Amino acid sequence: MARTNEVHAPGTWFSNIERSFEEVPIDAANGNAISTAEFLEAAGALVTLFDVIGGVGLAAVKKDLSGNIEKVRERYNKAPAESQTLQDLVRNELKSKEHKATEGLLWLVRGLQFTAASLRLSINNPSEELNASFLGAYKTDGGLSTHHGYLIRKGTELAIKQGVPYRKDFYAKLGNDQSEVTAALDREVKALENVVDILLKFQATPEAQWK
Repeated sequence: MARTNEVHAPGTWFSNIERSFEEVPIDAANGNAISTAEFLEAAGALVTLFDVIGGVGLAAVKKDLSGNIEKVRERYNKAPAESQTLQDLVRNELKSKEHKATEGLLWLVRGLQFTAASLRLSINNPSEELNASFLGAYKTDGGLSTHHGYLIRKGTELAIKQGVPYRKDFYAKLGNDQSEVTAALDREVKALENVVDILLKFQATPEAQWK
């Protein structure tokens, strides 16, 4: 699908991605229904941010995000007419007595929440190293670590501490004009935070449960 915002932070990483979360349609008049196709495009684009970060610290997070995107996309491709919005995708899959995509979306939202929280800490604390921001978001109450067992949790914490590169190197890869980079990153994170908030609230409702 064509981008709705053709000029998005020119000269930065954000101008080259397939779709930003700012460009994901949300139908406020229809219960904040989120368009599935554009959401998947934006989520897929965000995953490439982990390639910009580089290192091995977040490789597992990237793999999980990519895998769960594919689970949602598989359902969308299987039943597109019933899956135009994420909320309808969940409702209709559960009606069919399946929950692969619904569960995938649950874990995808958790991963996106972690990503948004990590980047928010980085934006709000410009003197903080990148691994500290990601570790802080990971360990926060209700964060991604809450859903991991002891061994995975400790392994992830160690990987983040030792495998996430320096902050300055990450931001330099996003663009030369650091004021524009920070502004673009803040806009993207705000849009992502909004999408995550909508989906978390929906996923907490009885109609989104499969157990």
